Amino acid sequence: MSSARGLDAGNNSYTYADYLGWETDKRYELIDGEAYMMSSPSVRHQTISRELLVQFGNFLKGKPCEVFAAPLDVRLFPREDGGDNTVVQPDLLVVCDKAKLEDNRSCRGAPDLVIEIFSPSNTNSILLLKFNQYLAAGVREYWVIVPETRTVQVHILGEDAGHYISTVHAGAGALDVSVLPGLRVDFAPVWDA
Repeated sequence: MSSARGLDAGNNSYTYADYLGWETDKRYELIDGEAYMMSSPSVRHQTISRELLVQFGNFLKGKPCEVFAAPLDVRLFPREDGGDNTVVQPDLLVVCDKAKLEDNRSCRGAPDLVIEIFSPSNTNSILLLKFNQYLAAGVREYWVIVPETRTVQVHILGEDAGHYISTVHAGAGALDVSVLPGLRVDFAPVWDA
């Protein structure tokens, strides 16, 4: 993901209202008003995303929560006037509060679970920015999947909501989803996808 400051040379901070007017053939994220252009995901990235989407989707059939795959705008700190300046497009997200989806265009507020699949265009500094945004917004569970090392960084929001409790899951075993009791994601088919 590269910075997209060239959108308007005189603008130092963008909002969701600005974002809505940008070219639709390119994908961007806004983090604290700075625009980042996103590259297309690789085939490996897509196969991992697809396998996770299937497992989450099968588990959530008939349940109140829904899983979505990118691109879907997530407005972490929405404002009615469109003045919010953070809009992300996680690879996968789970939303249990249907009111956050009422505009039929975006998720307005923190999803319950966010999954990002690490790729070369996702730098560590961008992931750190997102980590801090997800924490501030109150995302209850946040995963970073690293295909090259076959690891999953799992961040669970602490009881005081001021920090994440972080662990690393490695290998092909199953991983429990904290915010969806009963769901165990089998990573063998994820890594083999």
